[in-house]
Amino acid sequence: MTRVLLAASLLLALTVSAVAQVTLRVGDQKGNARAVMEAAGVLKDVPYTIAWKEFVAAAPLLEAVSAGAIDTGLVGDAPFTFAAASGVPVKAIAAIRQTQEGLAVLVPENSPIKSFDDLKGRKIATGRGSIGHQLVLAALESRGWTASDIQLVFLPPSDAKVAYTQGSVDAWSTWEPYVSQEEVLFQSRRIITGEGLTPGLSFQVATPAAIKDNRAALEDFVQRLAAARAWSLGNIESYAETWGRLMNIPSAVPLNWLKRAQVRIVPVDDTVVADEQKTIDLYTRTGLIKERLDAAAVLDRSFTAAITKGAGP
Repeated sequence: MTRVLLAASLLLALTVSAVAQVTLRVGDQKGNARAVMEAAGVLKDVPYTIAWKEFVAAAPLLEAVSAGAIDTGLVGDAPFTFAAASGVPVKAIAAIRQTQEGLAVLVPENSPIKSFDDLKGRKIATGRGSIGHQLVLAALESRGWTASDIQLVFLPPSDAKVAYTQGSVDAWSTWEPYVSQEEVLFQSRRIITGEGLTPGLSFQVATPAAIKDNRAALEDFVQRLAAARAWSLGNIESYAETWGRLMNIPSAVPLNWLKRAQVRIVPVDDTVVADEQKTIDLYTRTGLIKERLDAAAVLDRSFTAAITKGAGP
């Protein structure tokens, strides 16, 4: 028995030592994961090094994943689907659910446009393959329209903001925190949201190499992220203050976003697989994905225990 306990202790020591030598390269968008984890205080005793890398949108984050420059990061279901369909080596290891009120098509305060129907023939800025793109496609399909009924202008968020502000486009299909930033600071109006139109998933993704070689660190990270998100639901003001300070944006912006978003981390389960398949099928029907992708093949359920432990009851 003594030998067994000694062997177990040595194995634990070796595991802890191995994790301590790991640097987990984490991609983030607008301080999303980092801000909530800092606000919740879950980063104080991390037994490995986290190298945060900031991205303005999912597309460049996924390019970094493809290049092996980061190990994990947060992206929407739409860009994740495009990346997986194009052969990027990536798996979703946790799902993020939230309301879809913050995924929206915006118009300026004084625009004559009152509804999505008024956008027929007009220009809408969004990111190619983004969740904003997904929203437009879903809105078109729900009306029996085709892509030729509007004019999509594909721009990254910074350029879309400029085009939208200057009036070069009539509307901007975007996501949080850009939506709240426009609403709170510039009184833009949402004329349609993703509620009832899109599954509303985001994913914590990871490379197969990281899942294989740094599993212990990844499990610990998603557990802490799930715990931080659970904490944030009851501490929105504290989270908004930390996020605003980190991003140098007035806290009224994240407060507007977070009060309605109700963001939470959930394990990959049957409902997540089904919702991701809906996104895949939408892109297949619109011809943006040429071969049908099986959602189950790009989703990893093996982090369920860590996520459940972090999220709590």
